[in-house]
Amino acid sequence: MKVKKIFITGGAGFIGSHICEEIFQSFEGSNIIILDKLTYAGKKKYLKNIIKSPRVKFVKGDIRNYKIYKKLLKNVDIAINVAAESHVDNSFKSPLSFTSTNTLGAHIFLLSCIENNVRRILQVSSDEVYGEMIRGKCNENQKINPTNPYSASKAAAEIIINSHKYAYKKDILTVRGNNVYGIRQHPEKLIPRCIISLIKNKKIPIHGNGMNQRYYLSAHDFAKAIVLLIKKKDRGIYNVGSETEYSNIKVAKEICKLFKKEPSKNIKFVKDRPYNDKRYSISVNKIKKLGWKQKDNLINDLPQIIEWYKKNYKIFNI
Repeated sequence: MKVKKIFITGGAGFIGSHICEEIFQSFEGSNIIILDKLTYAGKKKYLKNIIKSPRVKFVKGDIRNYKIYKKLLKNVDIAINVAAESHVDNSFKSPLSFTSTNTLGAHIFLLSCIENNVRRILQVSSDEVYGEMIRGKCNENQKINPTNPYSASKAAAEIIINSHKYAYKKDILTVRGNNVYGIRQHPEKLIPRCIISLIKNKKIPIHGNGMNQRYYLSAHDFAKAIVLLIKKKDRGIYNVGSETEYSNIKVAKEICKLFKKEPSKNIKFVKDRPYNDKRYSISVNKIKKLGWKQKDNLINDLPQIIEWYKKNYKIFNI
């Protein structure tokens, strides 16, 4: 399949900007249309490496704006929905905004793609739709069991989107990623929050006892997985994740070490969120059979990430 035009929502966000860069490099003959609302977590400057190209068009807009799609989706071959409210803490405070963007927004995106004859659709989801996994790993056939408003909104979007592959015979890919790390991530998330806290000589706040376990995949590895799936698969659900597990307190201590600061003096434990899953874990055997594998490592990448935040932390206005 020759890909002439690719449409991406949420392309100015942390994960979205990395996906846009990878697609730009991997599909040299393709034009890219990027839609982003430019909320607090998205910045046009994240696209500075590609946005000046005549192949790239940026449009500021909301994925819930039904009218915006008719012109943007004309002759689009592949549409990718990355746009989302993603911070779990915020989802407890404002659950309806997550349902509105992540579920209703995804539904409007999907229907617009169908009406405009987009050939292939890719929905970026989350490993959190599986819910807590104390032991073992979830494969793609596992029943979903979301446990917070964020993951529930993503699970609802999946159900709506995947139902249309039967009714409309559409080629739909759903990608469930685990925690993603890298530059440009908003400091509401653990790694940049740890880094910026130490840059500003403040203590790192850690939820509960810090023993919650997470897997971390680099934004580059995740973006490469997206490109691989576009090239090799028309439909289906794929987990994409790391195979290295860290507790929250372990991550904080590793960052303290790189700052040459004593963890006991620079970490504080704060009230936990209303429900905080102890562990997520996904099997990536399915996508590995296509030739994908994790290349980056969190601990190895932390020094360069820290350097980026030292130079850029003021853009977050915190």
